[in-house]
Amino acid sequence: MKSNRLSWYLPKIVMAALLFFVLPSVTWLMHHGTVPSLGGIRLEFILFAATLLGVALYHNHTMWVALLGLMAILFVKYLFDDSFSFIGHLLGDAHHHGEWRILLNLIGLLFGFAILAKHFDASNLPQWFPRVLPTDWRGGFLLLVLVFVFSSFLDNIAAAMIGGAMAYVMYNGKVHIGYLAGVVAASNAGGSGSVVGDTTTTLMWIDGVAPIEVLHAYVAAAIALLVFGVIAAKQQHKHQPMLASAENGCRIDKVRLLVVALILVMAIVTNYLFDFPALGVWVAILVGALLTKTPWDELKHALPGTIFLVSLVTCASLMPVEQLPAASWQTALSLGFISAVFDNIPLTKLCLVQGGYDWGVLAYAVGFGGSMLWFGSSAGVALSGMFPQARSVVLWLRHGWHVCLAYLVGFVVLLLTMGWHPLDHKAPRHAEATVQVQQP
Repeated sequence: MKSNRLSWYLPKIVMAALLFFVLPSVTWLMHHGTVPSLGGIRLEFILFAATLLGVALYHNHTMWVALLGLMAILFVKYLFDDSFSFIGHLLGDAHHHGEWRILLNLIGLLFGFAILAKHFDASNLPQWFPRVLPTDWRGGFLLLVLVFVFSSFLDNIAAAMIGGAMAYVMYNGKVHIGYLAGVVAASNAGGSGSVVGDTTTTLMWIDGVAPIEVLHAYVAAAIALLVFGVIAAKQQHKHQPMLASAENGCRIDKVRLLVVALILVMAIVTNYLFDFPALGVWVAILVGALLTKTPWDELKHALPGTIFLVSLVTCASLMPVEQLPAASWQTALSLGFISAVFDNIPLTKLCLVQGGYDWGVLAYAVGFGGSMLWFGSSAGVALSGMFPQARSVVLWLRHGWHVCLAYLVGFVVLLLTMGWHPLDHKAPRHAEATVQVQQP
C-alpha cells in the first residue's frame, strides 16, 4: 500500500519541485527584472518542455503534470512580466482576441465527441464489420482501413480502441506489436485530413483554418496507410491468422447512427454560421437524447483528458512565439518526429499562434508523427492499456518500423504532388491571394 502511494505522489512531487522551485530560483538569480533565459531559451519554453517531458514520463499522471506545468508558467509570467494578466489573456484586449472562445469550443467538442464515440460503439456497427472481412492478411489490412475511416469522424482514441477491440476478438487475443502500431497509425492518419477526426485538426478549425485547407493531408495519409498497412497486416497474419467470424446475431442500432450523423452535420453547420462548432454538437446531443438513451457517464470519463488537453493548449498559448523557428516544410517535417515524443496538441497550438504553415502538411505531420512511438499519441497510450505488451519503446520501434517509413514516404509524396502552400488563416479571405506560394 505504501509503495502504491509513493508511486502516486512521487511524480507530482518531482514535477512540482522542478517546475516551481528549481528553474525559477536559478533564473531569478541570473536575470531579475525581465523574463529570463537559459542558453538563449526563455524560461517559458523551458517550463513547457519540462511539462511535455513529464507527460511523456508519467503516463498515468498526465492531468496533474499538465496542471502543474500551467501553474508554473503562470507563476513565472506574473513573477517577471509586470504587464501580464491571465484574465486579459483569456478575455482579450485591444491587441489580443483572447483565448476564451478557442478553449470553450475545445471543451465542448472534447466532451461532445466522447458521447459521439460511445453512440457509435453502441450502434454495433464496429461489431458487424468483421463478418464481411476475408480471413487472410487482406482482412487485417481492411481492418486498418476501417480504423482509418472511423477516425475521419471519430476521435482517434475512440477509433484506435474500436480497432484494438476488434483485433483482439478476430485474432484470439494474439495481436502482434507491429499490428498494434498499425492500428495506432491508422487512427492518427485517418483523422489528419478531417477537422472532426483529430484534436489537432479540430483545434485548427476552431482557430480559423477552413476544413478544405487540411483536406490534402489525406494524400499523404492514404499513401502511408498503404505502406504500413500491408506490412503490419502480413506481420499479424504470420503471427496469428484471423479467426472465422461468429456473431451472426449482431443487430445495428440505426437510431444511434442517426444521432452520430446529426452531431457531425450540426458541428459543420454551426461552425459555418457562428464560428462555434461546439454549439451544434450539443444541440444535436440534446436532440438525440429525445430519440435514444444518451451515455452521460462518458462526460465523467472524459473529464481528466479534457482538463489535460485544455491545460496544455493554454500553456502553448502563453509561449513567446516570435522565438520559434520559421514556418517551413522542413519545420513541419521535424515536428512530426517531435510529436512522437511530445504531445501534438500544444505543438499545433504553437504553430497556430505563429502562423504561416501549410495546414494540410502540418496536420499530417503532427497527426501521424505521434504514431512512431507508443506514447507519442493519446491513441497509442489508450491502446497500450488494452495491450500492455505494447509499452516497450524498443519493441515498438523494432516491429513498428514500418510506421516511420510510411511517415517519410507519405510526407515526400505530399510535397511532390501538392507542394508547400503557406496560408495566413487569420487574414481576411480576400487577402489570401496575396500569400506567396512556395515550392519545396
